[in-house]
Amino acid sequence: MYNLLISNFDFRRFKKFPAQVAINRHEERYNRVMNIALIGYGKMGHAIEATAAGRGHRVTLRIDNDAPWPERIDADVAIEFTTPSTATANLLRCLQGGMPVVCGTTGWYADYGRVVEECMRLEGRLFTATNFSIGMNIMFALNRRLAELMRGRDDYRASISETHHIHKLDAPSGTAITLQEQIVADGGRDKEGVPIASIREGEVPGTHTVVYDSETDTLTLTHEAHSRKGLAVGALLAAEFLATAQPGVYTMEDIL
Repeated sequence: MYNLLISNFDFRRFKKFPAQVAINRHEERYNRVMNIALIGYGKMGHAIEATAAGRGHRVTLRIDNDAPWPERIDADVAIEFTTPSTATANLLRCLQGGMPVVCGTTGWYADYGRVVEECMRLEGRLFTATNFSIGMNIMFALNRRLAELMRGRDDYRASISETHHIHKLDAPSGTAITLQEQIVADGGRDKEGVPIASIREGEVPGTHTVVYDSETDTLTLTHEAHSRKGLAVGALLAAEFLATAQPGVYTMEDIL
């Protein structure tokens, strides 16, 4: 498991139970109907709902924007995709209500330590990721290995570009920040030496590119999402995992 460097907060010390305990139970969830609360009902919320139905699950609650919350959430797990300014309050509300919560919102990581502390105090369950796409998480692993191979190769200039739809509120994306922090940690480079270019255009689901450029050649690593379905599938895999996991804080590395 890698440390989420975004907040400089090492959540690994809060793992009360081995991740393998929850992993061993993962297959059970494919034979069970899961009731889901969607916190955020925008395009990602709709994509998750459509994908959940195909996996045999039910969405029993939809909360969007400033809609009132019910006194009790009748669900096995909540999936939160909202905005950077509302995510922290949403996560705390779920945890304080005893609801396991999967968070796909990015841009709220300044509060990450506080949310994790509250999760562990309440013995809750929290699953976070800067990107839920299986392909993107494979790229994370490739990015770390490539950074290791490029360590000390100052003749190669590293950079990152990310392109998203015009509705995305945070820039750079949480995914790009993760890529950057991996290169800094595993490649021994300064953060300033790995610039991120953010582009917002049309309805692009998300494209991330890592480039190592030298006078002699260029090496490029790219992940291009074709739709939001990959994120929806990953979020549901996380929800299936979390619904019967032990208390703790989890990431995509726990299910891959």
